[in-house]
Amino acid sequence: MIFHASIPADDPEHVARVLGELLGGGYSPFHVGRRSFMARGGADDEHRTAIEVYPRDEVMMPGTGDEDMVRQDHLDNPPRYGCFHLAVGTKLSKGEIVAIGKRESWRAIHCSRGGFEVVEFWLENSLMIEFLTPEMQAQYKALVTGARNRPIAAAPAA
Repeated sequence: MIFHASIPADDPEHVARVLGELLGGGYSPFHVGRRSFMARGGADDEHRTAIEVYPRDEVMMPGTGDEDMVRQDHLDNPPRYGCFHLAVGTKLSKGEIVAIGKRESWRAIHCSRGGFEVVEFWLENSLMIEFLTPEMQAQYKALVTGARNRPIAAAPAA
């Protein structure tokens, strides 16, 4: 179970505000880091979804001693793209998600992933979140449940 995630953004407050809208909750300043914000699901979100949004140049690093928690630093030239993404459920419709993307001038397109559909939503045209409407969530859950009930063949080591 994933309780929360953190992501980078050029404008953390703006991204958190849009994510709060998509998640059906809101956003607020977050006490960790500089200029960081948290988007969250609505009061009826049984999972208490939360996404922390940090400045793109901020990084988390492991502490150095047994008592040292995570520490924060920054990068002079942070990458704009990476392989990280999230799949997140929303109560909004496909049209509503795409309309928010258009409003923000961010890429938002409906896609098929084979056994299920998503809306690829590119925050700041940099980081992808796959948003799943209630219907898409049902497709995903049916596919994942079926896959978990099938034996998985071990692939030979390369």
